[in-house]
Amino acid sequence: MKLGWQPSKWLKKKAKAGFRGYPVGTIAFYGPDDRRASTAAVGIIAAPDTEPVEMRRWFADSHDIRSDATIAAEIAAFLRGHDVRSVSMVDAIIGCPHEEAIDYPLGEVCPRCPFWAGRDRWAAVGRA
Repeated sequence: MKLGWQPSKWLKKKAKAGFRGYPVGTIAFYGPDDRRASTAAVGIIAAPDTEPVEMRRWFADSHDIRSDATIAAEIAAFLRGHDVRSVSMVDAIIGCPHEEAIDYPLGEVCPRCPFWAGRDRWAAVGRA
């Protein structure tokens, strides 16, 4: 019995395959702490040393966005719609979902995510 297309598996397989050329889809997860991702930020990089040509964010208030099949399907459709050849993604949460200078003053600690104050947000990447 064929199960059909599985977006979560497609995303993980595409990321595991490594660099296969441009455009590259980038996926980053953010959350109030290192256990629950509340935001997924996805960008499309069209060429080397360029800014994203498009960026989208997905949000989940009550659950970990990394285990949301509906959002995984939307992210996969977004990436496929841009014909990405490569996907860059880590499963770890790499910081606070709020934006410095937008949600809180530049150079300050996010008042809504005290967990990230003084922490190396990239330390978890090696453990993922």
